[in-house]
Amino acid sequence: MTTSDKHPGWMVAPTRVQHSEAAALLRDYYVDVADRYRLLHLGRRSTPAEIDRELTADSADDLIPPRGLLLLGRYDGEPAACAGFRVLGNAVVELTRVFVRQQWRGTGGGRHLLIAVETAASALGATQVVLDTRLDLVEARALYRRHGYAEIPAYSNGDYAEIWYGKSLS
Repeated sequence: MTTSDKHPGWMVAPTRVQHSEAAALLRDYYVDVADRYRLLHLGRRSTPAEIDRELTADSADDLIPPRGLLLLGRYDGEPAACAGFRVLGNAVVELTRVFVRQQWRGTGGGRHLLIAVETAASALGATQVVLDTRLDLVEARALYRRHGYAEIPAYSNGDYAEIWYGKSLS
């Protein structure tokens, strides 16, 4: 677990993907990123059926040890954020599902999530963290750059991967 002197309300700890609070955060994450995509490209929000299909198709099973990890961030005890990583191999992990609920954005949650992910990944022997994201997710991209992530060549070809970042942990 981590805490902050500036924002003592944040605590980040591993959680089970199946935990109800984790499932709710993962759903909120999907609604947030899917709505942003659909509003930008289709002029509408996601339907609940679309979110259900996408959650089923992109399960978080790869965020279960030993293949990965899901972290839950709490602000003053309330489930407020999540982040995960999956082990890709060769001491590399992939950061995924970084999300802070709207009411807690700007309170240091993203920083706490990244620190916790990097600490947990290092403990598993990882020496590099990589991620892919979309160009329109400007806040996330700014967070990654502020915390030492630099643009790298594409390592994946996901439907929504438009830019790739990496950070050395050694």
